Amino acid sequence: MEKRRVFITGATGFAGRHLMATLSPLENAVYGTAYPQPPHPEEKNIFHLDLRSERDVYEAVKRVQPHWVFHLAAISNVGTSWRKKRETLETNVMGTFHLFEALKKFAPEARILFVSSSDVYGFSPGKEEGKPRIFAENDPLHLSSPYALTKFNGELMAGFYSRWEGLDIVIVRPFPHTGPGQSPEFVCSSWARQVIQIERGSQEPVIRVGNLEVQRDFTDVRDTVRAYLLLAQKGRTGEVYNVCRGRGVALRKILEILISSTSKEVRVEQDPEKLRKVDIPSLVGDNGKLRTETGWEPRIPLETTLADLLDYWRVRP
Repeated sequence: MEKRRVFITGATGFAGRHLMATLSPLENAVYGTAYPQPPHPEEKNIFHLDLRSERDVYEAVKRVQPHWVFHLAAISNVGTSWRKKRETLETNVMGTFHLFEALKKFAPEARILFVSSSDVYGFSPGKEEGKPRIFAENDPLHLSSPYALTKFNGELMAGFYSRWEGLDIVIVRPFPHTGPGQSPEFVCSSWARQVIQIERGSQEPVIRVGNLEVQRDFTDVRDTVRAYLLLAQKGRTGEVYNVCRGRGVALRKILEILISSTSKEVRVEQDPEKLRKVDIPSLVGDNGKLRTETGWEPRIPLETTLADLLDYWRVRP
């Protein structure tokens, strides 16, 4: 029996590596892209590819002719999107356009998962006093960063190509996810790495932070990619699905859990440089649609995720 050809853009990124590890090699032939770092020599079938290059995207899709596509590659750090607006727009919007056009030409029957972001919800005006709004897929969007702007554009494009160009695209809005392998550019991983460095004595016992009062809906990355696979199997064409735990936690609580893992005294200091230009106070999602249509539910408790993240940094320099 022919294996399913799976093409993952951003295969060597955080979620991409976990997704590759979840796909059975007995059933799937996995291909992907890596950028800006080239793939390791032992990583076969991974193209060193910048999505901004139309020619390279076309060549990769033509070569693979995938059955399933997971479009994860993007500039996904909000701070970077403010500093590098043009690169973020070109990568996240034009890169998505190049991919959809290539798939229309060389793999028009492929099932495609376009990975958007919960950041498109932005601020929630009119929330009840003391109660953060729980965002559902049909809620209005309030874009508050260049990153969110590019993801919204990607969703519009996915809807257009699904409706008018005949592509089989499912749109997912993952809320923040963390776990082993995450870049220290992101808050949970940054703090976990610093806790371990303090434990080793290689960093002064101070963690400098931005706004700790914001609430986020964190899911373990392994639960997140399991949702992606279920949506590739069961998601409805042209529909949008939140991927989230459905419960908010203040960043202060996450930092407390991480610090409690070490016997060292750790000071926490606010650093004005770490305050975001625009900071969404609360980002919590409704996962009812995902649960109902796929049977997914989160399995890994946040405490386990954070413990695994600390263990990840314990074995790294």
